[in-house]
Amino acid sequence: MTAQIKLSPSWLTHLEAEFHQPYMQKLREFLQQEKASGKIIYPKGDEIFNALNTTGFDRVKVVILGQDPYHGPDQAHGLSFSVRDHVAIPPSLVNIYKEIEQEYGAPPPKSGDLTRWAEQGVLLLNATLTVAQAQAGSHQNKGWEEFTDRIIRLINDQKSHIVFMLWGAYAQKKGAFIDRTRHLVLTAPHPSPLSAHRGFIGCGHFKKANDYLVTHGLTPIEWAPIL
Repeated sequence: MTAQIKLSPSWLTHLEAEFHQPYMQKLREFLQQEKASGKIIYPKGDEIFNALNTTGFDRVKVVILGQDPYHGPDQAHGLSFSVRDHVAIPPSLVNIYKEIEQEYGAPPPKSGDLTRWAEQGVLLLNATLTVAQAQAGSHQNKGWEEFTDRIIRLINDQKSHIVFMLWGAYAQKKGAFIDRTRHLVLTAPHPSPLSAHRGFIGCGHFKKANDYLVTHGLTPIEWAPIL
């Protein structure tokens, strides 16, 4: 795994030791077995750490925590909730765009590629960084969660005034240890169509995040595309 993936220096400084831990060795073996059995793994190898490589440790302002990568062809590219350009926008992201439209009055973009957010300091982190094609959750409890817990702890412990967006029970449980006295933690139901109208739509998270960043002398995120 590490032979295929190059992690940006800003993260490698903090995470290099993780790749030598027993859990990571087991995860590496599991991924090798999955590939050897002929399974297609998403995202492709050089995009597994796309969230970290696009948003350096020193640039993180906001963390949006997802659960699994998308498991359909051409969707996942290493950023939570994001899909490649020219791919149909998934229902959860449609609702995220609806909330931004409600807050800012800007029409939703035609692209589901959230790289523009990541480049501004939004860490789009999934709890599990790989998945087998057409098998949702297939790489859960194999080691990724321990690795991503470490990432969240690093941000929690070594940075201040970060906005964490925790949508749904899974994300809220994973982020339960975040220090609310040093960071802003925003919680809401998941933007999935099954739950979005129970409180995600109308949550105001994107404006709340920007207000918090500005209060602490940081540049706000341009959530809506500039037309």
